[in-house]
Amino acid sequence: MVASAANGAKRTPLEAMRERVSRIVETAVELAEQGGFENVRLREVAAVSGVALGTLYRHFRSKEDLLLAALAREMEALERRLRERPVAGPDPLERVTQFFRLATRAFCRRPNLARATLRAVASGDHELTEKVTRFHDNLAALTVAALRGETARASDAPLPASAREDAIADLLQNVWFAALVGWAGGLHGQNVVVEKVRAAAELVLRA
Repeated sequence: MVASAANGAKRTPLEAMRERVSRIVETAVELAEQGGFENVRLREVAAVSGVALGTLYRHFRSKEDLLLAALAREMEALERRLRERPVAGPDPLERVTQFFRLATRAFCRRPNLARATLRAVASGDHELTEKVTRFHDNLAALTVAALRGETARASDAPLPASAREDAIADLLQNVWFAALVGWAGGLHGQNVVVEKVRAAAELVLRA
């Protein structure tokens, strides 16, 4: 116990804050996976994560804000995986298909959380526009990296993409999100999400 207290005393205020934020986000992830969007109640998140409600509100304005933080964390994990093992393939179509297959698998591995984050992204909350835009920009950078066969680097400086690459990445993102909405509504499985993105990519790349 003394050692634990000593270790705790060594933490800087910034480290302690990051640990609290991480605990809050992890609690939201667990609650969302247990019961979906409606199960993420900020008062309960604060209680389970062991922080004051006021502390939670200093970092997150709403449950949508909190779920977007969880989505950003998933994006960071995907990027790390792609840094270690970049997508492979003989041409842009195969590489971008492989990328969206990985992205779909990562996004849908916790179904209730995935459905909750989809609602957060589509909430239309203007205060969250910057975070939603950052997510889309990072996804676009990873898509362009897959098209080019380069190492993924979403969190670095943006790739100097051409207008055509930007347009392709934007189109494929839109198809992916539309297909994910269908998946979330039970219309089809994950494999169909990837098939729809591949079909769109093939039309564009092989036109």
